[in-house]
Amino acid sequence: MADNVVYLNFDEGVKRVMNNAKLYVRLLTKFKDGTKLDNLEAALEAGDLEKAQTEAHTIKGVAANLSLTELFNQSLELETQIKAGAVQSGQMETIKTVFNTTILEVEKVIAENG
Repeated sequence: MADNVVYLNFDEGVKRVMNNAKLYVRLLTKFKDGTKLDNLEAALEAGDLEKAQTEAHTIKGVAANLSLTELFNQSLELETQIKAGAVQSGQMETIKTVFNTTILEVEKVIAENG
């Protein structure tokens, strides 16, 4: 992944919650503790594209609301591929990598601002 990839845009995220940094950090904590890729991965493996699309859409929406930029971008890409019925091999692995890196960034922000 390139160095210019933005995983978490703190300033934008805080603006989205009316400049309430404590609320933003609480929402990031909720994301970290509650968001899993298991359902998305299981749906894709089972060939349940409808469920997979719903899961990808949910992750995309949460990522957008929290300004988790790269997770949003990759979830959007996966959702688009699912809608087209042509999920590229490796896309789920990309999502997992981006998700795990995003979680590390979220943990840093929580540690610095919690």
